Amino acid sequence: MSRSVRARPIEAFGSALRRRTGDHWLVHGDNGWRCRLPVRRWHGPAEPAVAALVARCTGPALDLGCGPGRLTLALTHAGLTAVGVDISAQAVRLTRARGAIALHGDVFAPLPAEGRWAHVLLIDGNIGIGGDPLTLLGRCHDLLRPGGTVLVELEPPGPGLWRGEAQLALQVPGDGSRLGPPFRWARLDTMAVAGVASAAGLTVREVFRLDCRWFGELTADSPGAVGPVD
Repeated sequence: MSRSVRARPIEAFGSALRRRTGDHWLVHGDNGWRCRLPVRRWHGPAEPAVAALVARCTGPALDLGCGPGRLTLALTHAGLTAVGVDISAQAVRLTRARGAIALHGDVFAPLPAEGRWAHVLLIDGNIGIGGDPLTLLGRCHDLLRPGGTVLVELEPPGPGLWRGEAQLALQVPGDGSRLGPPFRWARLDTMAVAGVASAAGLTVREVFRLDCRWFGELTADSPGAVGPVD
């Protein structure tokens, strides 16, 4: 039996971040798809896949949808200017508590140093933010400086591009699941990324696999604003 949670999706996500162990959070698509959210991993240290992504970064980086900040912190520890961005106030508090910089805000709202970031990162399924990967990658393009890259986590080959409604579900042993309110979400696989990236003004430099996860490195075809981040 599922019970509805009377909370905005942002609040439901914040609640998920507070529950570091035990209960399982899932994303339910309107096509029946679901995925367990690795909340415990998000709270832990950077895993090898994240370390490998950080090694691809050579300049100022924006971590969009930073969650509790393990990637933002890893970038900072690598000596880079790194800023996390999340619409969840809980996520921002957790990131700052770890010693990294984070901004509370919408990735589609104005952000500091637009057009001057060397890297924008969309990891842990964050290509789904807003439910439209084309719009999101176009936004990333506008944030980048000339020669900048987008590092994005992708689905394995197969599902292509999916857009629809999703919910967060808290699994409670012996008490069924508690469903949060629906929100727009998306998935993008390794086969569909080239077409979506091209429409957003980006080119796929490489698609690669790390620890059974798939990623893409995308580059801007045209420059954004001129000048480095201070």
